[in-house]
Formats: sequence, structure tokens, C-alpha cells
Amino acid sequence: MITTVDLGEGIGAAFTARAGGVSRAPFDSLNLGGAVGDDAAAVAGNRARAAAALGADPGRTVWMRQVHGADVAHVTTPHLDSPVDATLTTEPGLVLAVLVADCAPVLIADPVAGVVGVAHSGRPGTAAGVVPALVTEMTEHGADPERMRAAVGPAACGGCYEVPAEMRDEVEAAAPGSYATTSKGTPGVDIRAGIAAQLAAHGVASVAIDPRCTIESPGLFSYRREGRTGRFAGFVWLKDPSRD
Repeated sequence: MITTVDLGEGIGAAFTARAGGVSRAPFDSLNLGGAVGDDAAAVAGNRARAAAALGADPGRTVWMRQVHGADVAHVTTPHLDSPVDATLTTEPGLVLAVLVADCAPVLIADPVAGVVGVAHSGRPGTAAGVVPALVTEMTEHGADPERMRAAVGPAACGGCYEVPAEMRDEVEAAAPGSYATTSKGTPGVDIRAGIAAQLAAHGVASVAIDPRCTIESPGLFSYRREGRTGRFAGFVWLKDPSRD
């Protein structure tokens, strides 16, 4: 159900997959997205299952209303009204979540400063610079890029993510390193490579990239492969010593 990620002492981090939930096709089975047309009770049940697998409090999870932008919110409670594509917190036990199905889920932590953040970085968000915006905002809350550890989760790979040549050039201009050619020899975008380059340019040297391609992996949701489908998630949080 989950793949855990090591982002340092006192940090919880993981990516979910497709199996282990209660949703029916085409959202089968661990769909965590609440705005894709799935039954609300099934989504709630899946979110509770994911929280149990993480050992987290399901009532202390921050779910974003994602819009493919670059806005970042500093959160101290689970309630978030404004649409954003990145959040950060310094509150132990508050779990930050990001939903994806081809876009890249990005988790970042500074264990020393006690600051964690997530970003939803698809093609538009990567070009808009949502990940650099998150790094900058985390720095303003005491984090140091040299101490930050980042994980870029499963996403559409450059060999599969086909786009028009003009769009590839536009994304490359905004996010150098994202230029790609697909396995068919057509123009493509490698958003994870672009994100890794953005992180490096902002001083984050420790970057782990999950190699799984959502389009090629049936065990993950993929909008480009299926159209109407669910969403998997990335999670990061500061562990609460009182709950350990």
C-alpha cells in the first residue's frame, strides 16, 4: 500500500500506490482523490486506511485543492480553504498530503529546523516554479537548503510524456533539464529531471527520485493512461514525540 521514504530522523514520509482500498472501477482501489467522481464514503475509507498504514492521525491531514499553480501555504491546522499547490508546516503530527496521477509529488524536509513541505509539480507547476517557491518559503521559516532532503515521487517519465515541440521548448526554458524525447522519438517532457535541477539550483543537494513511471505502472494511477481514474498520494510530517 505504501512506500516509505527516509528524509531524516523525526520525519515521516511515504508514497501510496493503487492497491489496498475499497473504491470500485475505474477508481479501484486506494483512490485518495476527493474530486475525481468517486464515492465520497469510499474516499473517506481509503484515507482512513492510508492514515492507519502510515501510523498517522487521519484527522490531522492537510489535503490541498490543487490548481497547477505555484502558491504555497504555511499551515498549522488541517483546514485549508485557499487553492494551493504546496504546503509547509512546523507542527508535529500535522500530515501534509499531495495528490497525483502523472504529476510529480515532491516531499521536502529539514529535520534539524523541524520544517516539512509538499508540492504538486506537474508540467504547468514545474514551469511555474512551485518547488523553488516551496524551498524559498521553507527557508523563511527557518529551514536551510543545505540541510533539506527531498524526494520526488512516481510521475510520468520523459520517455512517455509526449507533448508538442513548442510546449517542450517552453517548459525547458522555464525549467532547464526537463527537455526530453519519448521512446517513439517525439518531443517529451521529463518533469522529474526539471524538478531535480530546480532543487539543485536552490541549494538542495540531497534529492531521491522514485524511478517508477505512472504511465507504465499499472500499480499506480495514471490520468494519461486511463483518463477517468483515481489519485495516489505523497505524505510528509514531523513525527510527534508524544505519540511515539
